[in-house]
Amino acid sequence: MPSGNMRIEAYPAHRFAVEIDGISEAVFSECILPPMEVEVHEQKEGGYNHGVHLLPGPVKAGRLTLKRGVAQASTLLEWYRQVANGQVKEATRNVSVVMYDATLQEVMRWDFEQAYPVKWSAPTLKSDENTVAIETLELAFAILTVK
Repeated sequence: MPSGNMRIEAYPAHRFAVEIDGISEAVFSECILPPMEVEVHEQKEGGYNHGVHLLPGPVKAGRLTLKRGVAQASTLLEWYRQVANGQVKEATRNVSVVMYDATLQEVMRWDFEQAYPVKWSAPTLKSDENTVAIETLELAFAILTVK
């Protein structure tokens, strides 16, 4: 429980920016941060019939998902094509997601090192809706640091 003058603030999810090395047109309407999960291994023990021992395994990282309105020229699609054409080393970038408070001061930063696109999704086109066409890019990464 907070005491006396201690104030706990929950920050809104709409104040964020994505920084991608070498790509200047990185404006996104949605960013889904990846889940991090420790794999759990079950270990049976002879004579122990009431269950199994649960042992921690390696950390399994999800993917960073970025969504934005489709532009006429998509550097995101070109970035994905580099990987699809086998140029993974050239396509590797450092990516940061930065969250801001109401005064636009940095609150948190997620740094994704050695990130590269592994999936690009074209927008869903529907003639009976008046919505923005959204392209989606999923990124794999080597290291995640939260500051």
